Amino acid sequence: MILTALIILLALLVLSVPVAATLVVLALMLDEFFSPFPLFRAMGDVLWTASDSFLLIAIPLFILLGEILVRTGIAKGTYRSLESWLSWLPGGLLHANIGTATLFSATSGSSVATAATIGTVAIPQGKEMKYDPRLFTGSIAAGGTLGIMIPPSINLIVYGFLTETSIPQLFAAGLLPGLLLATLFIVGTALICIWKPSLGGPSVSHSWGERISGLRNLIPVLALFGIVVGSIYTGLATPTEAASLGVLGAMVIALSMGKLSTKVIIEALDGTMKTTGMIMLIIMASYFLNFVLASSGVTRELTGFLASAGLGPYSTLMLAILIYIVLGFFIETLSLMVITIPIVAPIIIGMGFDPVWLGILLILLIEMALITPPVGLNLYVVQGVRQGGPFSDVMVGAMPYVAMMLVMAVILILFPSVALFLPGLMN
Repeated sequence: MILTALIILLALLVLSVPVAATLVVLALMLDEFFSPFPLFRAMGDVLWTASDSFLLIAIPLFILLGEILVRTGIAKGTYRSLESWLSWLPGGLLHANIGTATLFSATSGSSVATAATIGTVAIPQGKEMKYDPRLFTGSIAAGGTLGIMIPPSINLIVYGFLTETSIPQLFAAGLLPGLLLATLFIVGTALICIWKPSLGGPSVSHSWGERISGLRNLIPVLALFGIVVGSIYTGLATPTEAASLGVLGAMVIALSMGKLSTKVIIEALDGTMKTTGMIMLIIMASYFLNFVLASSGVTRELTGFLASAGLGPYSTLMLAILIYIVLGFFIETLSLMVITIPIVAPIIIGMGFDPVWLGILLILLIEMALITPPVGLNLYVVQGVRQGGPFSDVMVGAMPYVAMMLVMAVILILFPSVALFLPGLMN
């Protein structure tokens, strides 16, 4: 049954059937072939239950926050400021790509929005200064993945929703690993450029006056991070309430900078509705698929397979990591989450692993799926912003960062306190 489900899933994805439709079709086919009961009759109730949650309101609000930052050009000033502080390192602008992505991730909650924004700002400068397109575009795609690790994160909200794990604790747990991963990216990039300088670009030094004066461009993003994450950590707001505060703060900041207009608001709302519609359809469809999987016995079959394999906790964890790496080649990240987490998470957590720590590890593996071909979404986003050149440049340039993510996974497994230290302070 598991093999049949996987074959049908991959076949539908290869045929370019939209993800939400793929999940529903797969559920209906499994219902027809393997269930003794007409499970499709429960579709209406399951879809309504999946969408009827106050927690999910945070998703469109965080998307709207990111859209406002993109449309008002606030990220452009952030990039220029971090360029003056980081471009002296071996690799030059590559570090500005990663640094800006890190800071922007602390407000957008979306990897795609982060990659698109940084790409729009950075790629013209990279072309003008004749950077090697491979590592340059790879650093943008990889930096964008930080958007789902560093809080606020839409994917962490989805994980918490699927596993009934505390969202504030997940946000706290993602901060240190996210910053450590960004540091690994910067150190790894510097080492690569020291080893082969042609992959980077010229190191550029700026005066202290330029650096200090540029810090004012960081104020909007840092203020929004303080509003959103600070209100959650202090207990003043739930994630949904914090998201609404963030949207209000972004509008006030944009208005004070003279960058808020009716056109910007309309474009931001339009982009928010499109993205939210896609995410909600996938979540609802995945809930129906998970209902069919559980009712038809696939979940029980998989659990039984893992139990009968006689694997210990860490061997089972390694098997799960391998599964995520392989599936990440073929399945889009949000779909990968909602398809696998309701099945995998209970098994791993039942073996004694902390659900908050597991959430951060799984998000890291899902980050990898954003930059591994052939379905790595950030690769396509950066290539689209780039508007020309072979797609292989972006794929090759992202591969060193995949290796750095694997190193980060090892760190998380060996030192769980990296993820659990801040949540521990909240208890």
